[in-house]
Amino acid sequence: MRKSLKPIVPIIIFTAVLNLFFIRTGHPYFEWKFIKITDDGVNTAVFMVIRIICLIVGSSLLTYTTSPIDLTDAIERLLSPLKKIKVPVHELAMMMTIALRFIPTLIEETDKIMSAQKARGADMETGSLIQKAKALIPILIPLFVASFRHAEELALAMECRCYHGGEGRTRMKQLHLGTVDLYGSVYCVIFLAGVIAVNHIV
Repeated sequence: MRKSLKPIVPIIIFTAVLNLFFIRTGHPYFEWKFIKITDDGVNTAVFMVIRIICLIVGSSLLTYTTSPIDLTDAIERLLSPLKKIKVPVHELAMMMTIALRFIPTLIEETDKIMSAQKARGADMETGSLIQKAKALIPILIPLFVASFRHAEELALAMECRCYHGGEGRTRMKQLHLGTVDLYGSVYCVIFLAGVIAVNHIV
């Protein structure tokens, strides 16, 4: 979980600072010239930081403990009522699974590109913010090219295997509702009710 949170620390800090200094309603804690920190700003900043951390940690736990195939089947099963209004549920679930599977591939590709650029003498750690942003261009362009190449190879492989969507497809592994699923559902409902209650009370 620490590894998953480390890359988004700058985003968390940026979000907290924005909410801290740009929300001016409420009782002021500190005021100097154009800088004003209020209780509403502090509360919102803390709330947004906790929300982002919980989102990332929850996503990491879900992807680390559940296989992509199980996630695809669960998403498709959950969204199956939308088939009645002609929503392509199977295709949506497949897109989500492919996106999840591509994340480690893109991370590995980024590491390779960064190592190659550093071996050529690229400096990505020193300099101003604009210089660091310019140093990312030699990384982003090959990464986009590699992403499109992987997508084309995947599409070609799916076509060679005669994939044509979810119409008429069957599953080797059928999902069944068990005792653990019921306990998990009850826990999620109680947790959601608690979050709604806390938001209304606070």
